Amino acid sequence: MKVILIEDVKSLGKKGQIVEVSDGYARNFILPKKLGLEATGKNINDLKLQKANEEKIAQEQLKAAEEFAAEMEKKEVVVKIKSGEGGKTFGSISTKEIAEAAKNQCGMEIDKKKIQLPEAVKSLGVYEVSVKLHPKVLGKLKVKVQEEK
Repeated sequence: MKVILIEDVKSLGKKGQIVEVSDGYARNFILPKKLGLEATGKNINDLKLQKANEEKIAQEQLKAAEEFAAEMEKKEVVVKIKSGEGGKTFGSISTKEIAEAAKNQCGMEIDKKKIQLPEAVKSLGVYEVSVKLHPKVLGKLKVKVQEEK
């Protein structure tokens, strides 16, 4: 019997695949646990429409991420840190502080988990920080670290 998988099934296949299984396995395990549907003409057409819709949504998300990355590269965020004599800083700048500064100064919502710091920011100056907006899109944000007075 051919079955369309609704969820990933270990050792059988991934969600959305059409697989051939024995009748008993389909009737007693896959169909009752709602892990798959029988591969009828209607169900196959519904699967094709669903995949087309998911592709369209993925394209829209990619385009939105690219536009956000282009907008983000034009902006600069200022973060202040306490420092002592000779420009020596106390502590370092975290991704949380960068995300809050971006929200307050530019109105950009950036998840702190998506900000990638190559190393800890422990000195004054201008840094380019990478932000992973989408699996295919990596944006750059300028972070200017200034002395807090």
